[in-house]
Parts: sequence; structure tokens; C-alpha cells
Amino acid sequence: MSEPVLKVKNFTVEFWVDGVWYPAAVDMNFELNPGRVLAIVGESGSGKSTTALGIVNLLSSNARMSGSVKVKGQEMVGARPQVLRKFRGKEVAYIFQEPMTALNPVYTIGFQIVETLRTHFDMGPKEARARAVELLTMVDIPNPEGSFDKYPHQLSGGQRQRAMIAQSLACDPGLLIADEPTTALDVTVQAEILDLMHNLKNKLNSAILLITHDMGVVADMADEILVMKDGYVVEHGSSEQIFNKPTHPYTKELLGAVPMLGTSAKRTLTKEKAQAPVLNIENVTIAYPKRGRVPEFVAVKDFSLEIFPGEIVGLVGESGSGKTTVGRAAIGLLPIKSGKLEIVGKDISKATQKELFPIRRHTGIVFQDPASSLNPRLPIGESIGEPIFLAGLAKGEALNKRVEDLLEQVELPRSYRNRFPHELSGGQRQRVGIARALALTPDLLIADEPTSALDVSVQARFLDLLLDLQDKLKFACLFISHDLAVVDILAHRIAVMQDGRLVEVGERDAILKHAKDPYTQRLIAAVPVPNPEEQRKRREARLAAK
Repeated sequence: MSEPVLKVKNFTVEFWVDGVWYPAAVDMNFELNPGRVLAIVGESGSGKSTTALGIVNLLSSNARMSGSVKVKGQEMVGARPQVLRKFRGKEVAYIFQEPMTALNPVYTIGFQIVETLRTHFDMGPKEARARAVELLTMVDIPNPEGSFDKYPHQLSGGQRQRAMIAQSLACDPGLLIADEPTTALDVTVQAEILDLMHNLKNKLNSAILLITHDMGVVADMADEILVMKDGYVVEHGSSEQIFNKPTHPYTKELLGAVPMLGTSAKRTLTKEKAQAPVLNIENVTIAYPKRGRVPEFVAVKDFSLEIFPGEIVGLVGESGSGKTTVGRAAIGLLPIKSGKLEIVGKDISKATQKELFPIRRHTGIVFQDPASSLNPRLPIGESIGEPIFLAGLAKGEALNKRVEDLLEQVELPRSYRNRFPHELSGGQRQRVGIARALALTPDLLIADEPTSALDVSVQARFLDLLLDLQDKLKFACLFISHDLAVVDILAHRIAVMQDGRLVEVGERDAILKHAKDPYTQRLIAAVPVPNPEEQRKRREARLAAK
């Protein structure tokens, strides 16, 4: 056996909050050898990301660490800044959970990859640029040469994630810490990224510490699994043992909550003849206008879709296919170039901001990236209550009661209302975004990847909650997602997008079981399944078909 790349012994992380030390990860003990993958799974807030950030000493100033963490024999706990700078990026790389906040917004993605390369290697600008473009090509970013000069906000969520993965892989690290590396990726690109990480592991004999809530990804990648709950390790074993013979009740509960494609009960919607659609999109084209030397970009072409009261329509497709663009245009956040767009019977195709204001009271939106959509200077209670206050529906004690009720609906303690976004985990921030979207009991809810940051057990509870609320309130919902198993649970109908066009739309079972378009068929075939043996066969079949 070779020497472990990572040795973690009696490692504990605590945070100082309001005069008290709160433990976040307690007495962690594990090792990781070259060429092996260890997956850490558990609920949001269980200490997964805290453990990973502690390994590379990236925790906030109110944290303290004890115990030992050695990367390639170098002690990281208490290490000097110059030692950490030498190791970070080159010996150990980190793929962060939220690319929008991890990437520097004032530099192009190409510059950020080049900076990583030139910091650790004696490399000229031209050579570094060529290597950066090669890395962007490797992670399947469209037009790598053009994307090199784009800023993070000019890329879709999935493309930003790929850019960060490219930066992390730049120095061929011996240890890769991947914190939700496929969260924002559609299933086809996710399959490519997992293949890429497999190749890194096999080619360079790199060790991978994988943090994810996607048990299909765990089944595909992991050799060992470590299960965490409330900061403690409750079970640790091989992938086969955890999936096939779990011993701890929490592990069993976690696996039982995993959504699986094709196992959901059929959902039907009875539409009365008199019912008009809540959202009516007819032959809509959406373009981002010319800016300087950047030509006009047509993101969505000739798109048509109706959503009726009480109906959930799942919108799926690859990253960059135009899903989020459609969702934002549907509530007037983006102008349309041509076509017709109606919300609750009101045409907003050419509406002014003043005309849109009362219409938006009928809508709510859950954004893909909760960290960048929440105001970092406002406590989350104020963020949730702001729409209610601005709409003039409540104030004072009535507003406080409504905020607390919304927090309870998304399973957050009432005491969290005074916390700031940076004090919550990614999954907890997403639940705050969901509570804010439901604040005005909307007729139309646009949900842009609302479960992407949620672990499977919280995701299962959230989906039950969303279905209960939707059955009671009868709001229409455009559910944008790359997770087909989640769409299978929720949707009455599914619409599939590719390159800005609608390629297929129909009843849920018709799309998932009898897809006609080859692209839809590829999308369904790429969905990972939470079974190591089955997933191994699927990966081998996919590679053989290339």
C-alpha cells in the first residue's frame, strides 16, 4: 500500500457564535490513498463542507481547529500562510459548491485559470493561455476560445461550474476536494465530468475527496463512503457495503429518500374548459443585445409553452440550452425580441417596469444560486419579509409572524431569521430562497434548480412540501431542473430544450418512457442511478458507445 495522500486524525472544527463555541465537525478520522475516492454524504449542515474547508485551512476567522490533517505529509492545521499557498492549487485543489461566489467577478475566467498556472509553474503568457483553452475544451465549455475572455456572469450556472473545474484541474493535483462538483450540471455534462474525474484518478493516481448529495454520483465515483450527521460520523465503509448493507438507521433513511427515475406515481391534471393558462408563451425569441464588439446573441428561438393553474411543467435540457433565460423572461426579468408572453391573462411582451410591478405580485422565483441572490447585508428574516412589506400585505407583528411561518414551512428554525446568508449552509440558503418565493402565495412560481443544493433527505421533504403547497394553493409552476428523477416526481408535463429550441414536450410518462427525439433519449440514458454495480455497467456502456 502506498502512503496516504490525506491523513485526518481526531480533527474537530468549532465556530464561535454569540459567545459560545458550536461544534460543526467532531473527532474526524479517515485516510485517503492515491487513486481512491472517498465520498462524504449527509444532510445539509452535517459538517461535510466544513470538514473539507478545514483540510485546506479556508475556514472563517471565527473557527478553531484541533487535531491533525496531513496532506502529502505536510501538517495543514496551524500551517503558515506561505506553506498553504504552496500547497493550495498545486498539491490540493478545491472545486467549490457555488461557482458564482468562488470565481472573481472582475476577472475573465481565462485570466483566473492562467493566474493559477503561472503561480505554480514557470510558464509564459502564450503557453498558459493555450493550456487554459485546452482545459476549457476538456470540460466541454462551448466555444473555449471565446469563453476564455468571458466574465463569470456571462456564463450559465453549469458553464461557471465547468470553468471552476477546469481551474481546479489545471495543476494536475494529487488531492482533489470536490464539493458538489456536479450540482449545477445537467446529466449529459455531469457524465462527461465524472468521466474526466475518473481519468484524472486513473491517469495521475490522484486521490479525490467527494462531497455530494447525489447518490447516483456517489455510486459512480466512490470507493469508500463516510456518512455524517450533526457533525459526527455515523457510518464509514466501502461503497458496496453502504449501498447494499447499511447498518445505521440514518444511512437507511438517506438511501430511502433518493429519487429514482421511473418509480414515481403517475400525476395527472384535470383542466376545466374555461381555464385560461397562467403562463402563455407563443413563438418567443429572446436575444441578448449587441454590446461593443460583442454581437447579439439569440439565446431562445421560437419557443411556445402553456402552463395552466395547478400544473407543474418540468423544463429540462443541457446547461446553456436557454432554460433559465425562459424562466426569467416568463416573469419579465428579461425582455423578449419577438412573440407573445402573457401572465395571468396580461400581455407583458412590451410592458414597462411600472406596468410589470403589479403583475409581479402574482409571481415568485427561486434562483439557481442562493448565495448570490440573497442580500449579504440583510438577515434572512428581512429578505423573506421584504416582498410582503413592499406589497403592503403586512407589517409589524403580523409580518414577523408570516416570516416565522414561512421559515417553518421550509424546515428552518425560527431563530434563523436573525442570521445572515454566510452563516448558513448552501442547502439552508436555498430553503431561504424558496421561502421568499412563496411569500406572496404566487399564481406562478418559477423554480430554477431549487433542489440543486439540497441533500436527498431534505430534498425529499421539500418536494413533499412543494406538492402539498401546490395542491392547496393551485399555483402554476415552471420547474427548471437538470435532475430528471426530481422532475419525474413533480411534473405533469415535461418540456425539453436544446440550443435554445424546444425539441420535445408532452406528458411526463410519454417523455420519460417513450421519448422520440434522440437528444431526449441521450439525456435520459445519462441519468446516474444509486447502485454501484448498475452504474458501473452504464458507464462502461457509455464509454463503449463513444
